[in-house]
Amino acid sequence: MAIYGPLALILNIVFYIMIIHIIMSWLINFGVLNMYQPVVAQIWQGLNRMLEPIYTPVRRILPDTRPLDLAPLAVFVIVISLRDYILPTLLF
Repeated sequence: MAIYGPLALILNIVFYIMIIHIIMSWLINFGVLNMYQPVVAQIWQGLNRMLEPIYTPVRRILPDTRPLDLAPLAVFVIVISLRDYILPTLLF
């Protein structure tokens, strides 16, 4: 139980940071958010700095689909699987 709590917390934090990153990327691509605004640019760069160490190893494994980046989707599925299915089974 002492390991489950912190691991669940870390996976939940990563999950919500990824949700924010995905939604923000959609808003930037559709022109709702402007990258020339300093606050938007700082938030985007901060999210990228947090998530790139997670995405980079997955990008090496996945095939190159140049216009579409599948690494966030793969990592998102892995985080959900760990958080909802694998971690609870390790407890019991």
